[in-house]
Amino acid sequence: MQTDKHSVKKQKNEAGNQTDKSSVSGSLDKEAMYGTFVDMKTFQIPDESIRVNKLTELDDVVKRSLAGVGISADGQNKSGNFLMYNNKVAHHSAAVDGLELMPLSEAFKKYDWLKDYSWKLVDPETDKYTATTYLEDSDGYFIRALPGKKVGFPVQSCLMIGSEKSMQTVHNIIIVEEGAELEVITGCVTHEDIRRALHIGVSEMYIKKGAKLTFSMIHNWEEEVEVRPRTGIRIEEDGQLVNNYVCLKPARSIQTNPTARLVGEGAKAFFNTIAVAHPGSVLDMGSRVFLDAPRTKTEIISRTITLGGEMISRGDIIGNATEVYGHLECNGLVLNEKGKQRAIPALEANAMNVEMTHEAAIGRIARDQVEYLMSRGLEEGEAVGLIVRGFLSAGIEGIPEDLKAEIADIVKKTENAS
Repeated sequence: MQTDKHSVKKQKNEAGNQTDKSSVSGSLDKEAMYGTFVDMKTFQIPDESIRVNKLTELDDVVKRSLAGVGISADGQNKSGNFLMYNNKVAHHSAAVDGLELMPLSEAFKKYDWLKDYSWKLVDPETDKYTATTYLEDSDGYFIRALPGKKVGFPVQSCLMIGSEKSMQTVHNIIIVEEGAELEVITGCVTHEDIRRALHIGVSEMYIKKGAKLTFSMIHNWEEEVEVRPRTGIRIEEDGQLVNNYVCLKPARSIQTNPTARLVGEGAKAFFNTIAVAHPGSVLDMGSRVFLDAPRTKTEIISRTITLGGEMISRGDIIGNATEVYGHLECNGLVLNEKGKQRAIPALEANAMNVEMTHEAAIGRIARDQVEYLMSRGLEEGEAVGLIVRGFLSAGIEGIPEDLKAEIADIVKKTENAS
């Protein structure tokens, strides 16, 4: 019997999903609502994998790839480490009390109650990507902060693709129990030798009463990689989420639109996105938040740049209770004449006494700003870089120190883009 401690109230799945495999099979050809078409038949589930006892045992090529997304092999100042190589877990370790970190497949064997959390926030029939992940019975990480525990250092995880023309399907579950605090940094990356692949990552996050989760995702793909994350989040009374999404390197296409439901009074969710669309890339990114309980709050902020690719920024806030607050901010820079920027903000109020606002702005770097900085002694490229650095950082709080170097790197590439 499942105890009340781990109950999700035995309710119908919040995504309204069926878990019958024959039913899910009917969605294998169901296209996603947004994003470019991906022919999944051109990719295969790879058999190749690796296994190490410590991340320091990895070869230098893999270590370099991990370092590119802020994952250190020495694991210093980290509470736990997780590495998934292709579709199998290569390493996992937890270094502190109060933290559980293991493959999801192992967690299912350990905890019977975990089935009441699995596929409850993401409907496997959503599209062909979720259906494939469900039917593959995909593995991933299970991360749990125990009640009242404040995990001092971040957990670092890496989802790595190591086979050409492969399809990586991942299913992750994070549970932050009542009063606990947890930070997770996840890096998604391809091996140096890989050019074309498909990554599908399904993540379900549960933030209990008074708990806090800071989750940062860093993408570092090759130019021919297709990326389809699918994320569902549930936040209870006085719980808080800070979600950082950083994509500064090229990818063929990314389509992501995490959905958060704030079901407890006083719950908060903050979504921060920094993304760059390189030539040939189509990035369709956004966040969707349901304010389902009184005095809930959300802010969705994106800072995006196109260097020649197509950038679509979505934001959707739905106010379903009284005294809720929501703010949506989409700002984009066009630094190449072939680049495209599109902002699609949406607000919906279904209750009295709500406060929701949005602002969206798209443009190029103002010439007078560049000339002003040049008058102060900066070269033109330096002036552009300073403006871009300030643009990417403005209004976005809670970004880990490890990511600032990534931002500095992309600034160097934009110095001559104006």
